[in-house]
Amino acid sequence: MLATPRSGDAVFSFGPDMLVRTWNEALERLTGTKAEDAVGRPCWALLGAVTDRGDLVCHAGCSGARLAREGWPVPCRHVLIRTASGRKRIGMSTISLLDCDPDGPIVIHLLRNGEEVAQDPGTEGTPLTARQLEVLRLLGEGKPAKVIAQELGLAEVTVRNHIRGILVGLRCHSQLAAIAEGRRRQLL
Repeated sequence: MLATPRSGDAVFSFGPDMLVRTWNEALERLTGTKAEDAVGRPCWALLGAVTDRGDLVCHAGCSGARLAREGWPVPCRHVLIRTASGRKRIGMSTISLLDCDPDGPIVIHLLRNGEEVAQDPGTEGTPLTARQLEVLRLLGEGKPAKVIAQELGLAEVTVRNHIRGILVGLRCHSQLAAIAEGRRRQLL
């Protein structure tokens, strides 16, 4: 078992299975998620990181995590993460510990800054980006991912990544449930 990292900055670690192993106090303050609620859960489900354009960064097939687990250097990225008070922009540095655990590599993410991101009017309090809201609205009109991709000039896989982000952000297990939750929150 890995010791809890001591740092003034927010730090967490995960193993080859992408399940959180450690989650420090600074990260609890930043995200509003307690360590006991984070440890053992998928890292991508907790942070829900996206780019400034709303492209999904944190997901089950995260290329940054894969590269780090394979020992490749991953440069610092600036992303928006989900917190109790809304989205925050952070710098995320990635450190790989390749030979410290018999189960496989341990990856450590160091998160810095945490500045609030202004929300568009009408999206106040929503965990979704503007692009995800746009995709959710089109899903609510009954349009499939392929049609949404054509309408927005995006690749279908990108639209599917946005849909995955919507499901994570609204904590839903299906598109239909996400549409219902979007209506309940008056996002549609």
